[in-house]
Amino acid sequence: MDPELINDCVHCGFCLPTCPTYVLWGEEMDSPRGRIHLMKQHVEGVPITPEMAGHFDACLGCMACVTACPSGVRYDRLIEQTRAEVETKHVRDPQERAVRGIVFSLFPYPRRLRLLRLPMKLTGRLQPFLARVHPSLGAMAALKPDTGKRQRLPRRVRARGPRRAVVGMLTGCVQGEFFPQVNAATARVLALEGCEVVIPQGQGCCGALSTHSGRNDQARRFAKRTIRTFERAGVRTVVVNAAGCGSSMKEYTELLAGEPEWAARARAIRTVDLAEWLAELGPVAERHPLPVKVAYHDACHLAHAQGIRSQPRELLRGIPGLTLSEVPESAICCGSAGTYNIFQPEAARELGDRKAGNVRTTGAELLVSANPGCTMQIVAAMRRKGDDIRVAHTAEVLDASLRGVTL
Repeated sequence: MDPELINDCVHCGFCLPTCPTYVLWGEEMDSPRGRIHLMKQHVEGVPITPEMAGHFDACLGCMACVTACPSGVRYDRLIEQTRAEVETKHVRDPQERAVRGIVFSLFPYPRRLRLLRLPMKLTGRLQPFLARVHPSLGAMAALKPDTGKRQRLPRRVRARGPRRAVVGMLTGCVQGEFFPQVNAATARVLALEGCEVVIPQGQGCCGALSTHSGRNDQARRFAKRTIRTFERAGVRTVVVNAAGCGSSMKEYTELLAGEPEWAARARAIRTVDLAEWLAELGPVAERHPLPVKVAYHDACHLAHAQGIRSQPRELLRGIPGLTLSEVPESAICCGSAGTYNIFQPEAARELGDRKAGNVRTTGAELLVSANPGCTMQIVAAMRRKGDDIRVAHTAEVLDASLRGVTL
């Protein structure tokens, strides 16, 4: 943990109303400044106790406090450094180690996730049993998405009309295996807007889940493989449609700072979110009307970590006939936060129910989300409330408008 970053905090409290766990529980040690106080204690020699680790584990890493902080405190870097320290110094109980072992041996590996597609169809019936075995297993079963048919993407998608740019596209782990239609829509939208899209085959995990959980060695391995993949593909701009992945890839230079050669290679590849790139490129394809009332959900790693808020809204407002509604408390996390809803199921459930209630007040027919974890989390929460609202990615909405088809 960096003492200089810790000392940047002046304990003003502007972060408190933006922190989901402080909003839920009102506990100082479950706020950003409270956790920074614990970090300082550890730097000054206090060992990481189970209670201290519990407060760090309870943090969603949503970065809302970074947005709110008037002093520019890099809480994002501090919590990631702290989690790496917790993983090194703290000994978890056997059950927790087993659950974490299952998650990190499955989720970052697309081929292993693929094997889960059939068993996941059965987990709805098994969810009560799995919840009794361990709350995290029950949470995983409750989050299962309705997996669409697998779609094979070509290695290259030609631009429609004059070619304006050549970009690579990250297919992702959860996005690629559980939401293949999002990747297909992303490639079509980019092509219709004049981009030649390079989609390297055999892509692996970008390292986001590992980075956000303090598993830095694993994260660095994944980051290097991702960099090599797009270097070999000959692209210098990579478009990402999952908020958490984009956030992590934009921080590769920090993750690989101890290896200057790799940091330089990371710096040579530009990572952009889909909405960020399309807003920068500007529209050329015709938008067909979509008469639908939409609520847009701000994924934390898009809004707070990447600072991308206006671009998705501008893209949606550019579709004729579409009505855009704002979700109350949009800055408060839905409770997904990568693996948080698996490792901290009770807190995640509270936040998911809160988000679902706010979505319901909009009266929207369709919820638009730019992150697969958020999509699964909010769908599960809406299902608990008896609401089956449709959820789509920004790419899917744009794709329907550009092609003149219904959602």
